[in-house]
Amino acid sequence: MTDPTGRIVALRRYPVKGLSSEALSSVEVEAGKPIAGDRAFAIENGPSGFDPASPAKIPKIRFLCLMRNARLAGLGTTYDPASGMLAIAKDGATAFEAKLTTEEGRAAVEDWFTGFMEGELNGPLKVLPAPAGHTFSDTSLGVLSLINHASVAAVAGMAGKDSVDPLRFRGNLEVSGFRAWEELEWTGRELLSGGVRMRVVKRTVRCAATEVDPATAERDIRIPKLLQQTLGHADCGVYVEALTSGRLEVGAEIALV
Repeated sequence: MTDPTGRIVALRRYPVKGLSSEALSSVEVEAGKPIAGDRAFAIENGPSGFDPASPAKIPKIRFLCLMRNARLAGLGTTYDPASGMLAIAKDGATAFEAKLTTEEGRAAVEDWFTGFMEGELNGPLKVLPAPAGHTFSDTSLGVLSLINHASVAAVAGMAGKDSVDPLRFRGNLEVSGFRAWEELEWTGRELLSGGVRMRVVKRTVRCAATEVDPATAERDIRIPKLLQQTLGHADCGVYVEALTSGRLEVGAEIALV
C-alpha cells in the first residue's frame, strides 16, 4: 500500500498566546524548533511564577487563554514584528494599539485588557515576552501542531454541524488529503514537504479552548467531551518535530514516508 500524500492548506502562528492567529503563505522552519514568533508573548493572569532567567513551561490557566477566557475570541488582533505593534480590533473597528516591545507599550496593553477582562481576573495582568529560545506553547517540546481537516470535518459530523472551523484547534500546520483520524496512528512516523522532514512525536489532547467558536466567541460545542464519548479519547491532531530546516508552503504536497 502506498503511503498517503496530502497538501498543506494553511500555515499559522500565534504571536500572543490566546489571541488571534497570523496566516502565513510560507514559513522557514528550523530543525528542533517551533515556528519563529509563535507564542512569543503571553498575558499573565495573576502571578504565574514564570522566571525569565530560567524559563519553563507554565500551565496555560496562569495566562489569559481561550480555555478559561472565551471572550478573547471576540477580538481580532494583529502583530507586526518589525514595529512591535499590537493592534486590537473589537466589533469590527480598531479599539487599541500599543507596542509590545517597550515597557510602556506592555503596560498600556495590560491596562486595556484589565478593563476588557473585568470579572475574569486572578490578579494583575502582565505581558510577558518570551526569552530567547522559549515559547509560551502548551508543550515544552520544540514542535509544530498539525491539524488534519478530515478529522475536523468528522468532529462536525459528531456534533451535527455542517462544519467546524479548524481555527478552534489553533494549529500551526493544517493539511488535507488524508483520512479522518489517520494522523493519530502516525506517532513515530515521518512526513516530508519540500525539503522539510518532520517526525510525528505525539497526539494532541484537546482542552476546553476548542469549545469556543472563533467567529462568535460563544462556547457552543463541548468538543473534548464529544471526542471522549465518541472515540474514547480527546485527541485531535498531532505534534510534529522538524528534523531538517527549510521552507513550508501553503499548497505544497506533504507525504507520509
